[in-house]
Amino acid sequence: GPDPERAGYPFSRPGALRTVRRYDAHGRIVGGRLLEIPAGEAKGFDAALDEAFAEPEVALAQVRAVEYGCFHFEVRRP
Repeated sequence: GPDPERAGYPFSRPGALRTVRRYDAHGRIVGGRLLEIPAGEAKGFDAALDEAFAEPEVALAQVRAVEYGCFHFEVRRP
């Protein structure tokens, strides 16, 4: 699991590739995007999540590793 002592988003390191997959309230995929984590990790995730939740039908976004599709974490609409 993620390092509990590390601040910020879990499983983030500059240069890593992630998918930010968007789901509606019924659990259907409604979009997504590729994210190469920038040096400013938090800014990169913040921008990708802001983009996801700009769509009103998005209820949650899952962040996954590109290489194997491993689930890292999810963010639900506030």
